[in-house]
Amino acid sequence: MMGMPFPPPRNETIVLQLPLKIALSAAAALTLAGSLAACSTPTGTTDDTAAGAEDTASDAPYTDGTYSATGSYDSPNGTESLDVTLTLEGDIVTDVEVVGNGDNPDSKRYQAEFIGGIADVVVGKDIDELTVDRVAGSSLSSTGFKAAVADIKTQAAA
Repeated sequence: MMGMPFPPPRNETIVLQLPLKIALSAAAALTLAGSLAACSTPTGTTDDTAAGAEDTASDAPYTDGTYSATGSYDSPNGTESLDVTLTLEGDIVTDVEVVGNGDNPDSKRYQAEFIGGIADVVVGKDIDELTVDRVAGSSLSSTGFKAAVADIKTQAAA
């Protein structure tokens, strides 16, 4: 039994563990404080200024101009498409032109109804606030229109 070391008395173990717990707690507190400091507003600015800078980056206006795209959608008669041209001024839709590419008589009729009513729904509205779900009884054509608008937004943001 001479070669086996005895474990240290219990009170020495506690003394060794307590400084380790304090050191780990202090390290965690410093890490948390550093993280919070990195998130805080720099001296000399307000939260409104910092938020305004973020809003400017995320709400970047679209470039004024006329943009065109084709949007397709599935109908009972197969895949159909619409050619959409939007004119933007200050992110507001000032003009819209839609040309239907339907092959089937039903598709042509629904696209014509959609085309006849779309200007009343989108002209004068912010492009990011367009909600086109059903126009003049046509609901499937709006899917193609939305796809084209998504493409136009990408073009205008570039």
